[in-house]
Amino acid sequence: MSLINVRQRKRELRAHYKKLRAECEPALKKKLDEQLCERFCALEEFAACDTLFAFISTGIECDTEPIIREALARGKRVAVPKCRADENEMDFYFIHSYGDLAPGKYGIMEPDPAKCETAADRTAGLCLVPGLCFDYDRYRLGFGKGYYDRFISSFGGVTAGICYSRCIISELPRGNYDRAVDILVTERFINRA
Repeated sequence: MSLINVRQRKRELRAHYKKLRAECEPALKKKLDEQLCERFCALEEFAACDTLFAFISTGIECDTEPIIREALARGKRVAVPKCRADENEMDFYFIHSYGDLAPGKYGIMEPDPAKCETAADRTAGLCLVPGLCFDYDRYRLGFGKGYYDRFISSFGGVTAGICYSRCIISELPRGNYDRAVDILVTERFINRA
């Protein structure tokens, strides 16, 4: 598949999965999120990690708040990203509670650098990775800015994507910079490298 065709197909898939997620009934989404949280928090990698690199979810994403709260309750260090949109990069900062967050780029809650310490060590830990859609080889389709593909390429720990099973397809179109996660967690199954 040519680069132009890959980009076009990704645009089509993004539109489809954004619509599919937006149309999910709130009660069903809540149930799916609870099941995802339970599966993710039962991972041996979650139990073993000292640091969880997480993301603050938006309305159509899998709800990460229960996972973050569970990690904090277990005494883990939790780092969340702050985007540097001019560079399509992100920096992670440790948070102690949701009170350490403020509205940021794209309307997403981000850590307040005045309250939070930078999470500079990216050599270990567990990284919770978002995606609109994943495939069975654990490749992801994000929102199109490449933030997580860049982060994953330099991260030394374990990466775990979370996604609803209805948003898993056999194979995604891939570009040179796309990166697979080590573990894919859905409400129905776990897929490991």
